Amino acid sequence: MRRRTMVAALAAAPLAGLLGAAPARAAALPGVIDLPDGWNPEGIAIGAGTSFYVGSLATGSIYRGSLLTGAGDVFVEGPSGGQLVGLAIDRHNRIWACTGGGGGAIVYDGFTGAKLAEYQFGGVFVNDAIATEDAVYFTDSFTDKLSVVPLGIGGRLPDPSAATSITLPGGLAETDAFNNGIEVTVDGRLLIVQMVAGRLYSFDPRTGEAAQVDLGGASVVNGDGMIRRGDTLYICRNSDNIIAKFQLSDHAAAATLVEEITDARLMVPATIALFGPYVYAVNARFDVDPTPTTTYNVVRLLA
Repeated sequence: MRRRTMVAALAAAPLAGLLGAAPARAAALPGVIDLPDGWNPEGIAIGAGTSFYVGSLATGSIYRGSLLTGAGDVFVEGPSGGQLVGLAIDRHNRIWACTGGGGGAIVYDGFTGAKLAEYQFGGVFVNDAIATEDAVYFTDSFTDKLSVVPLGIGGRLPDPSAATSITLPGGLAETDAFNNGIEVTVDGRLLIVQMVAGRLYSFDPRTGEAAQVDLGGASVVNGDGMIRRGDTLYICRNSDNIIAKFQLSDHAAAATLVEEITDARLMVPATIALFGPYVYAVNARFDVDPTPTTTYNVVRLLA
């Protein structure tokens, strides 16, 4: 259910400078960052500089913190009855926030928190998003649809009426497979993980063709948020407390398991983000009943 590629990849550069100029300071990056009690998080995204954002299933609000210091605060107050699931950051540092059962997405300015636009897809459970240069794509986990917001010249946001949907083919159309995390490949294909079915698919929005990715017997059951850097794909397997690291082949025909990253600090992580040599996982703790005093955090792991 959430995460994000373009700005996250750019974030490697600032941290590389930090590591080169002051190794001790880089080593002091907090390994655990606490979120507000009762936050009930799901999506995470990393924006400009060292800022990260985490949405709330409980309130539809967005928390912004610093990967450098761990400090943060509520950045966007959600609407009454709001719910946020996956988050995506585009190259303009805009936050695309999936509204889950609200059936659409809200766009916020990642610098100011101002609401820029809202799109309604008529979705059942809009779960995760990925921003490309030309469009933003959204999974709807209980339907055979992929929602699309096309972007104008220079990334201009379109009118709400511009949102469309694609009926997915083949195995991607199986509504009980639970289409969840979504990413984009170097050549513009979309990758979608099916949490219940335990399958990874590639989908070409230009041709409408879909193909199951050969995992060589590796598991992606409980696959949730995903993020890619180069030909390396990370899939968060939430209730298994595993971040599966894969090497993608050309055109994403196959993915070879490189490593299953585990850590005692993982507590049902829902989504992940990359920053420098680290992967950050937000602990959703779906195995406990959320209360106003339930504790949540983000943990840093070597990628």
